[in-house]
Amino acid sequence: MARTGAMKLARLRELMAAVELEGAAKKGIQAVIVGSEDAHLSEYITDHDKRRQFISGFQGSLGTAIITEKEAMLWTDGRYYAQAQAEFDPPDAWTLMKEGTIGTPTQDEWLISTLPPNSTVGADPNLMSYAVWIPLYNSLSAAGHHLLPLEENLIDKLWGDEQPPVISNPIVPQLITFTGKTAGEKIAQCREAMKKNRASVLVITTLDEVAYLLNLRGSDIPYNPVFFAYVFITLTDIHIFVNKSRLIPEAAKQLNEEGVEAIYHPYEDARSFLKQLALSNLFITGNGAENERIWINSNVNYALHTECGEVQRHVAVTPVRLMQVVKNQVEIENMKQAHVRDSAALVKYFAWLEDKKNFVGLSFPTISSVGAHGAVIHYLPSEKTDIPITDQEIYLCDSGAQYYDGTTDVTRTFHFGTPTSFQREAFTRVFKGQTAIATAVFPMMIKGNYLDILARKSLWDVGLHYLHGSGHGVGAYLNVHEAKTPYNHRNLDFLTFETVTYVPIQTSLLDVDLLTDQEIEYLNSYHAKCLEILRPLLQGEDDIQARQWLEKETQPISR
Repeated sequence: MARTGAMKLARLRELMAAVELEGAAKKGIQAVIVGSEDAHLSEYITDHDKRRQFISGFQGSLGTAIITEKEAMLWTDGRYYAQAQAEFDPPDAWTLMKEGTIGTPTQDEWLISTLPPNSTVGADPNLMSYAVWIPLYNSLSAAGHHLLPLEENLIDKLWGDEQPPVISNPIVPQLITFTGKTAGEKIAQCREAMKKNRASVLVITTLDEVAYLLNLRGSDIPYNPVFFAYVFITLTDIHIFVNKSRLIPEAAKQLNEEGVEAIYHPYEDARSFLKQLALSNLFITGNGAENERIWINSNVNYALHTECGEVQRHVAVTPVRLMQVVKNQVEIENMKQAHVRDSAALVKYFAWLEDKKNFVGLSFPTISSVGAHGAVIHYLPSEKTDIPITDQEIYLCDSGAQYYDGTTDVTRTFHFGTPTSFQREAFTRVFKGQTAIATAVFPMMIKGNYLDILARKSLWDVGLHYLHGSGHGVGAYLNVHEAKTPYNHRNLDFLTFETVTYVPIQTSLLDVDLLTDQEIEYLNSYHAKCLEILRPLLQGEDDIQARQWLEKETQPISR
């Protein structure tokens, strides 16, 4: 018999009560923290690592659960309020904590106000970053509590044999025609940065950084072309923690040809080897070495940080990340081409969809949602929630694809009937924000959060808002969400954006009276570009419907 959510919570509380505490007369922890991450702190994870989903029922990509002896709480952001409330198992056992809203305490505030004096909070140090662990530890300690690194993950113990297996798919090469730089060149660049920052060891744990650095790709995590591995770079060697047999012959050959003579270790040995490095003669006090530090990001898990021992750490963004987000010219041109092909594919889909009646949404990772489901930011259809796509509701499609030459992420909204006046106003105000960002000219040192107000102002003018970000980085055949880092401004005084997605915006959903002349001019110019770029790709016999739809949707508008 399958275990219910209530049964899981009851058993977890039994496991919490049985935790051995070093130096304490009695057993037990008073709270346990269950996050959404794997050991690499990935945004997207495999089924094996969906511990928070297993215990709470909530399937969203972001959220932290805290379970005490009597309560079960879950913190998540505005993208997931509706989804979490609908998926809790059992619903009456869980309380939703809406991050970003007035009156919602932070996790440490709630723990301090709820726990009895001198309580112990347990967490898996392999699944929490150093940047999160240390402030939480300090906050709890100041209130008389203790944050305990658990030696055994309680959710894994509860899950038992039912826990899905760890994925170990083949690792393949990413060719130089797509990367623009060899792995050897990237490693040499890392070593130059290490010397400048007095580091003898550079620790790389983030999976997209590992894949980018080595010019390799995998499929261990669905929809993310990455593989489970760690990389430690010294000034003379490169250590890769992965089963070498996972590399197909072409991948191993490419690494050698690109100047990488790697030393391979079992994946599970990363922690013990880092500890060994920290105790090695690289870091003997007084040996006169200039490069005496370990370079490790604050977003690396706390367990790996502890293995650095007494060695001084250079806690900073890695040089790999800085290389990765500043695309080279080969990557830029490839990504442009990937977005053009993706735009053509979407035009075919939207043309086909408009011609259908009462189509039922498919259960695939694309966010394909109708009506109220569009407010669930990362909605996925299911047998319980599927509803027909009709001409009575707004339809949202947020899709992305992985190409060898780039990663895409495109969202468009349509109404196949007659939209209400409010739907048209809301859509128009979102479009005004998009246009404001797309046409913005700004000084070189302005950061993204300063531009964010441009996206939101038209909505704020009438008391509307959205509870998620306005944009994010995108990988080059890597993760669809790429981490924030300093920008490469190429010493230009002022900057603007270049549009690379060419999918028409539905003009019949716009309230033209709310648009300025400049916004109308921008839209007409954008649609002319869509037609110019995509029509040559839609000349086949099977493309007549898509070509006609493209021509219709890109007609100029006026007052």
